[in-house]
Order: sequence, then structure tokens, then C-alpha cells
Amino acid sequence: MPDATRCAAARPCSAVYCDRCDLLVGLDGLRVAGVERRGDGVLVIDAESPPGPVGCPECGVVAESAGRKVLVLTDAPMGGTPVRVRWRKRRWRCRQDGCGVRSFTEQNPAVAAANKALTARAVAWAVAQMRRENASVRGVARQLRVAWRTVWTHVEAELQRREQDPGRFDGVEVLGVDEHLWHHVSTKPVADGGRGPKELTGMVDLTRDATGRVRARLLDLVPGRSSKAYADWIKERDEQFRAGVKIAALDPFAGYKKALDELDDATAVLDAFHVVKLGTAAVDDVRRRVQQDTLGHRGRKGDPLYGIRNILRAGRERLTDRQRSRLDAAFTVKGALWITLARARPGLSGFGGELRIRRTLSCRRRGRRACARSAARGADRPDPPARAGARGRRRRGAAAQRLRPRPRPRVHR
Repeated sequence: MPDATRCAAARPCSAVYCDRCDLLVGLDGLRVAGVERRGDGVLVIDAESPPGPVGCPECGVVAESAGRKVLVLTDAPMGGTPVRVRWRKRRWRCRQDGCGVRSFTEQNPAVAAANKALTARAVAWAVAQMRRENASVRGVARQLRVAWRTVWTHVEAELQRREQDPGRFDGVEVLGVDEHLWHHVSTKPVADGGRGPKELTGMVDLTRDATGRVRARLLDLVPGRSSKAYADWIKERDEQFRAGVKIAALDPFAGYKKALDELDDATAVLDAFHVVKLGTAAVDDVRRRVQQDTLGHRGRKGDPLYGIRNILRAGRERLTDRQRSRLDAAFTVKGALWITLARARPGLSGFGGELRIRRTLSCRRRGRRACARSAARGADRPDPPARAGARGRRRRGAAAQRLRPRPRPRVHR
């Protein structure tokens, strides 16, 4: 019975090409001639194209073989191991009289572009690491065991090629925009020693693919953080792009909303991050106000509302039974916080059963100073004697500033 783990014809891979090795390495148009592991742990793969007649690229006459030359390329890591490909490139000479091509060398763009040190697969892997895994150029270079400049030279050329591709704007139905702060140093031009513009506006493709997942694909970054920067970018796109955008998501910035006038058929919506942020901020403001109304001071350890400040930011599906009990106990008499939380997050009645809305304590009508004194010392106890001197006046002024009623947050329905 033949051994299924051995190469074809039970001969070593150096003597004959092995289809299994070719499938494992996956270099289009090349066959694996040998594999070895160096002492430093680098995996070296010998690859070549099979022999056969080749015509001259200019005159088409069958060229004469001139041997092979070895080109060492850096490939994408395989199993966490750095890989080097020794490509034995074929060379030919054209003997046709009057032909301008005297000699030429084998080229295969699917393997590597001309005069490049990285394979096309390694360049695509490096770009994916930086785009999806937030890897740095130095980190990619460390995994490939090459210099930083080697990685950036290849990646920069690939990014420029993708930027000039007009097809990256096709199929955009949901367009997102947000501001981005690039740095905090000098805004002088790069040629003058600065880092260029500080504020940027980024456009993102939020269209869902066939599986329902959001693409979250960065389309462009333009200098500036204004209505003009966003409007100019939209005007530069063609009519097909502007007509294809159905939904435009943005943050609460009137400038971006004004720029959407260039998209007549798009519906402007607030992005999910700012919806959650505004709702959570309203709930937190009401929690602090009720805390002051009931106890007359900021939240302290042991206060019911102070103990649920982080629970209010969590989703219902993430709460434990103990957290649900603490939330119900704190909301027994805190009707204002229930109302705000219900408006900020619809459907939260499932926290502890039926939604209970109680009248806020009468302390809210009596005023903060009277409420604070009643809660701390009792209503029938006399006030402490006023402190004399400028120091006492400053302290009384600071206390009055802390107890000054704050404007209540407006929660939009």
C-alpha cells in the first residue's frame, strides 16, 4: 500500500516537482524545487518555472535559453516563521536579426513586481496588518525580518496605487464622516519641519456587504475640519456616487449637516456612537442632580446612586442578578432617573420588571441648601455660626457655588 504522506513517485522534491508542495506554497506560475530551514529559523523555498519554449516579447520568435539567475525575495510569514523565496528566474537571448531585444528575463507580476524585494503576497499581507490589525511599520518589519525602509517603500507604492483606483468609491450607499485630530504639534508644512495639517475630516463607507456586516472602509482623509472641507470632497465625486448615497451618518456638527446639501437623495442620521454618548450623558447628569437633591453632596461610597454609576452605562444583557437588584433598590424612589433612563434607552423596563415611575422627592422643590441641611443635620437643628473674616466668606461662597441649581438636561423624545 503506498504511503500517502510521501511525494509523487517516492522521489525527493528536488528531483521532481510535487503538486502537494506547490499547493502548500501557493506561488502562481512557479513550482517548488526545494525547501530548507536555515539556522536562524528562516524558511527558504526554492521556486522556478518549468522549462519550455518562450517567444521574444518584441518579434515573437522562439528565444534561446541563457540559463537562470537567482533572486531572493521576502515572502509573507508562514506559520509565524519568516519566509524567503529563492526565485530561479529564466533568461533568454533573441537571435533574430533586426530585433531590438537582445536579451530578457522572466517576469511574473503575480509573484513579485519588477525590481522589488518583497513578493506581492508579502505586500498585501503587510497592508492588511496595518489596516485591520493596527500594526505599525516597525512591527511588520520585525515579523518579516527586514528593514523599516524596505517595508514602507513597498507599502507606500501599494497605497498610492489603491488611492488612484476610482473603483474604491463604487457601491457606497451609507456614507459616514467624522473628524480626526492627527497630531498636537506644529502645523507647518512637512517640508519646513512641521507635520502638516492637524485637523482632518475622514469619510468612511458604512455599507453592509452580502453577509450583513458593515464594511467600515476608509474612503479618504482631507485636511480641515469644516463644512467646506466635507462639501468640497462631495463635489469632487461624480454624479453616480452622489446619487448612490442613500444614508449619511454624521456627528452633531452643524457644518457637516450643511455640507450634506450636496447629497439631495441622502437621509442624514446621527451615528450610533453619539446617540449612545448623548443618552448616557443625560442619564449621568440626572443621576448627579438627584444625588444633590436627596443628600446634598456629591456621590460617596455607600450612596445608592453612586454605587450604580457604572451599571447605568452597561447594557441590560450584561447585568448580573446582583447588579439588577442594586439598580432596582436605587430606583425605588428616584423617579426622575427612571424617566431619563427610559427615554435615553428605550426598552429598559426589563431591568427589574415593570417600569416604576415615582414622584421625585419634595426636596427638589424646597431648594438644594435646605435639602442639604435637612439631610445632613436635621431640619430642627440650628445652622452653624458663620465664619468670620475673608476666609469664611470665601468658603461660604464656594459652598453656595456647589449648591447652585444646575439647568436640567433636555432629553429629546
